Amino acid sequence: MSSLVLSFQEMDKTQLFLVGGKGLNLGKLSRLEGIQVPEGFCVTTVGYQKAIEKNKTFQALLDQLTLLKAQDRDQIGEISRKIRQLIMEAEIPSEVVKAVAHYLSHFGDEHAYAVRSSATAEDLPHASFAGQQDTYLNVIGKRAILQHISKCWASLFTDRAVIYRMQNGFDHRQISLAVIVQRMVFPQASGILFTADPITSHRKWLSIDASFGLGEALVSGLVSADCYKVQEENIIDKRIATKKLAIYGRKEGGTETQQIAPEQQNTQTLTDRQILQLARIGRQIEAFFSCPQDIEWCLADDTFYIVQSRPITTLYPIPEANDQENHVYVSVGHQQMMTDPMKPLGLSFWLLTTRAPMHTAGGRLFIDITSMLASPAGRETLVNVTLGKSDPLIKDALTTIIEREDFIKSLPDDKKESGPGESNKAVSPANYQTLNEYDPTIVADLIKRSRTSIEELKQNIQTKSGLDLFDFILEDLQQLKKIAFDPQSFGVLMTGINASFWINEKMNEWLGEKNAADILSQSVPNNITSEMGLALLNVADVIRPYPEVTDYLQHVKNDNFLGELVQFEGGKETQDAIYAYLDKYGMRCAGEIDITRTRWSEKPLTLVPVILSNIKNFEPDAGNRKFEQGRQEALKKEQELLDRLKQLPDGEQKAKETKRMIDLIRNLSGYREYPKYGFINRYFVYKQALLKEAEQLVQANVIHEKEEIYYLSFEELREVVRTNKLDNQIISKRKDEYKLYEKLTPPRVITSDGEIIAGKYNREGLPAEAIAGIAVSSGVIEGRARVILNMEDADIEDGDILVTIFTDPSWTALFVSIKGLVTEVGGLMTHGAVIAREYGLPAVVGVEHATKLIKDGQKIRVNGTDGCVEIL
Repeated sequence: MSSLVLSFQEMDKTQLFLVGGKGLNLGKLSRLEGIQVPEGFCVTTVGYQKAIEKNKTFQALLDQLTLLKAQDRDQIGEISRKIRQLIMEAEIPSEVVKAVAHYLSHFGDEHAYAVRSSATAEDLPHASFAGQQDTYLNVIGKRAILQHISKCWASLFTDRAVIYRMQNGFDHRQISLAVIVQRMVFPQASGILFTADPITSHRKWLSIDASFGLGEALVSGLVSADCYKVQEENIIDKRIATKKLAIYGRKEGGTETQQIAPEQQNTQTLTDRQILQLARIGRQIEAFFSCPQDIEWCLADDTFYIVQSRPITTLYPIPEANDQENHVYVSVGHQQMMTDPMKPLGLSFWLLTTRAPMHTAGGRLFIDITSMLASPAGRETLVNVTLGKSDPLIKDALTTIIEREDFIKSLPDDKKESGPGESNKAVSPANYQTLNEYDPTIVADLIKRSRTSIEELKQNIQTKSGLDLFDFILEDLQQLKKIAFDPQSFGVLMTGINASFWINEKMNEWLGEKNAADILSQSVPNNITSEMGLALLNVADVIRPYPEVTDYLQHVKNDNFLGELVQFEGGKETQDAIYAYLDKYGMRCAGEIDITRTRWSEKPLTLVPVILSNIKNFEPDAGNRKFEQGRQEALKKEQELLDRLKQLPDGEQKAKETKRMIDLIRNLSGYREYPKYGFINRYFVYKQALLKEAEQLVQANVIHEKEEIYYLSFEELREVVRTNKLDNQIISKRKDEYKLYEKLTPPRVITSDGEIIAGKYNREGLPAEAIAGIAVSSGVIEGRARVILNMEDADIEDGDILVTIFTDPSWTALFVSIKGLVTEVGGLMTHGAVIAREYGLPAVVGVEHATKLIKDGQKIRVNGTDGCVEIL
């Protein structure tokens, strides 16, 4: 009988599959010293299996359900309804009935019970199933309890639960349900306790929601609850809600909603003493499960009862520090315009490349800026130059931290922390020099040096394998760092950037002209990223005269299409054009800073939709025409500004200074994209060499497929190559973690307390309904919004406005077809912004939740001058 029904005391931790997440946690809690859990038992998943295994109709309906997709709502509704009815009408197996009766007589037949489901996949770390199944309160008598057990089983097949499983890739047959039958408590108050603040994620703030009566009123949103926040032993915040209703149990079973007497509506649900007592219970449970918990509690006769505890799955993990001090971390992904999680190999390459104090959390990288915030000079640089100038949300968040004064202790002025602050070195070599005059040879030399270095690398790496290869890569990474942090190269970048800031500031001051540098930056020479977008227009020019090839490309599904092209007229020309393009740009892809991401050379199919849209949307020679048009607009703007300046007092001098700055912008700002191109080039050479090693590991049966090496760090992979051994569980554990990280949204700024500090935009002068962002490329444009999350899915018509999460360099290929750009992340100097200015596209970045607020196909207005988006 024992495996059909277990009391809370009889469960042990190996039995997740028997009692489900809720059941298992209740079993653990009921053994915890000092924690009161209402007693009860669990009908295990074996009981559910027994009820359905012999039911042929059920199995047939399940077969039908498995063939459907989440979109087929009507059919899902129809089949699910039949399944629920079938479960409700089927007889519960006699041995289950017997076991339930046995436990009921033990706990007392006459009492009222709560009957709730506990799904086996419910509280898995990365699938928040909470609330997918039902809860029934105040059920009295064996017959009613058995009937509600059937209802819980049936709740596995509500439309919502079925669709959720389809969307998250869970198999309906693999999910099973246990049912908890727990002695009913009739509380004067109940609620939810989060051991970390659910709004800010602050791990030291405990948050309590409390209202009168049963907790269902609160969970279902029927009533407002008081909210108390506790830090250590102090109540730091109290919001008392007006509580008009409460749900209470009825004598004869079931529940009813009652009005609360007017004089009681605004009273505090829990006394201060009770709040602190409950907070201590919360911390004890959190310590026991060793992660933040979401706990359902109720209060009866001055005793707190715990009826449920589960991990909070939505918290962003905190970067690990080696001390107990306060730290502040800034997201690297927001600077790099790539906020997806990276796989372990990708993270470790980045850590081997950077000079910054970087940490990983949630599959993303964060820079520890604590030491910079502590020094007054460093703080000034961070807030007003390196980070703040580019991203107002980060600036606002950092200002909030600085204003708190107690969080990061400030050093006196003369106490410089190791030069310009360790984190500043992340962003700049200490000894770079900006240029006063433009020297035409500098950029050409830097580009040539980078190319030569990559050619040498390609030659030298070919002879390396095994451990030699790993040593060789580590050595070459020093070369990469030397180039990436080359003072001369950095000087060129900063000169171009400073010149843009100077022009914007002075033209606004002298002529009242906003963002003048935007037009002056159009079609500058030597920008490897914008050339990449124009070069794809030239590829389209080669293919356009050959309708057979175009038609073939519209239907290709696999990556060996390049080899099959030769059978068509124009196929050889097409093949040559695409290969030449890949030779120069094939190491790029979306999310390219993660070495593990699939490059265009590895999957040329990615480019096909963009090439087809170029063939359809453009006339021949559009690439050169577009570039020339931008150049002419920039020259015209330059002439106009200089003419206007000459009319001013001291105009000749102002015009002369301005002309010098414009030359610096035109000649140097294109180079800004080159260092990253060099860096990504090197990464791809390393990757190809490591994949050869991975093939050896597959042949030696150490791994199943070569992509599994992506889930190991560089050091771990070196060790696997050395020993030819690997614990298989590591890979599957890392894959699960990666899936979990994909569901998280990384914060721009997070503290060592886990608090996410969200900045706000200054909305002065913006239309009331407008969504605010950062103005990065001026102009106002109206058009159809295309919300696109993957470049492969791009079906762009000429004149569309692209709305997406981020645009790292690979997205540039789409920029030639669009009329405007809106992204969720980014700043004034991130890739998408630089290229948008160069192509003359009005752009607003840093628009939080843009891909959810703006619907595909809506008409929108993008104001790249003031930094806002309006849905028309």
